[in-house]
Amino acid sequence: MVNMLTLCGGEPLLMQAREADPVEFKKSTTREYFESIVITAIIALFATTFVIQAFKIPTGSMESNLLIGDHLLVNKFVYGYHSGLLGKLLPYKDLKRGDVIVFKYPRGPETAYVKRLIGLSGEKVEMVGRKVYIDGKPLEEDYTQYIDAGSEYERYGPYQVPEGQYFAMGDNRDNSQDSRFWGFVPRDHIIGKALVIYWSYETPRDEYLQTSLTDKAKQFTDVFLNFFTKTRWRRTLKIIR
Repeated sequence: MVNMLTLCGGEPLLMQAREADPVEFKKSTTREYFESIVITAIIALFATTFVIQAFKIPTGSMESNLLIGDHLLVNKFVYGYHSGLLGKLLPYKDLKRGDVIVFKYPRGPETAYVKRLIGLSGEKVEMVGRKVYIDGKPLEEDYTQYIDAGSEYERYGPYQVPEGQYFAMGDNRDNSQDSRFWGFVPRDHIIGKALVIYWSYETPRDEYLQTSLTDKAKQFTDVFLNFFTKTRWRRTLKIIR
């Protein structure tokens, strides 16, 4: 393509229009892709840090509400932890009895536990046989499970939940290490509220003990070969209550 310009002296000057440099164009496209990847990574990091995080159920302490092999999405944003104007503007909710919460294990914060919130700060919790009492009043629970039909428990408490801490128990009361055994959950240990099951896969009860590279390879192979037959499709996108 040729452009024709006229100089002051009237002589025409032919100028070849400059075409886009393919090298520069390639660099620009590469840069755009790189920036998109970086931005996506930042958004994903922000989301998993402050909003949503995935967890897997390794034991049967919450059966039959949550099964071994359930993969959860946890809402880390819902409770918040801000006071003042920010806490009033953002849609935070207070922790309430009956919520299924995920928290850092008080005796080993590197491990995450999932239990049901039973006792709030300042309340007195007591357990007589299979019945839980809050401030002397019996708690109605339609989510509990007892494996042993004849299981009974000695009197527990009453114990007052300290300020800034909570009392949590598993739904499977015959098979749950919870606040009855290791105490209360500090507020700053609570990660969030269990929201939904996004995938559920039939998993052996002792899989959480199998941590070697060989074990991990076998688990990956099992999922690869049996994804469609061992996935519990009916539990997909089940809301956790």
